Amino acid sequence: MQQRGAAGSRGCALFPLLGVLFFQGVYIVLSLEIHADAHVRGYVGEKIKLKCTFKSTSDVTDKLTIDWTYRPPSSSRTVSIFHYQSFQYPTTAGTFRDRISWVGNVYKGDASISISNPTIKDNGTFSCAVKNPPDVHHNIPMTELTVTERGFGTMLSSVALLSILVFVPSAVVVALLLVRMGRKAAGLKKRSRSGYKKSSIEVSDDTDQEEEEACMARLCIRCAECLDSDYEETY
Repeated sequence: MQQRGAAGSRGCALFPLLGVLFFQGVYIVLSLEIHADAHVRGYVGEKIKLKCTFKSTSDVTDKLTIDWTYRPPSSSRTVSIFHYQSFQYPTTAGTFRDRISWVGNVYKGDASISISNPTIKDNGTFSCAVKNPPDVHHNIPMTELTVTERGFGTMLSSVALLSILVFVPSAVVVALLLVRMGRKAAGLKKRSRSGYKKSSIEVSDDTDQEEEEACMARLCIRCAECLDSDYEETY
């Protein structure tokens, strides 16, 4: 009796990997499984999606409910921020007021929400709970959200990517142009030493080459102008 009382005082324990719920000395097979990302990282001012999916052995009905809760860091106080039952009921109070949006689809097993205009104050633990009677026993996954400012390193990465996309093609064009001009200069020097006189066909070919080189030079200038424009827009 003492051992049974001890088990009862412990309440319930979850074994999500085994799909089993231990409640007051009784093992209950989970008929509803919920999955969520353990860690989510976001940036201030950029919408964040909190993903939550579920699998139920019963068909989805209007009795299905979804509840999202939030617990601030270093706190045991949990607050409700979203409720769903046939309709969406985002919180109308607190720091998440008018910032929680429903992005899920219960018929596809999706119970996800999103947070608009996140701030560093939104850091904390989010929990997704789903009930689809008679399936009510399930694990409760938790998601740790970390919101940070976009730093100089992130901006630098964007600039570096832009530079690669613009500079590399430009550098290849310039290199080919220089090689071609070098070969042409070497050929002219060799011909001038030997007193060689060009035919009308060669003169025409040289004119076409000059026009092609001028076109490539204009392309290089245009690439540089695009880079300057993109760089200014980035900052």
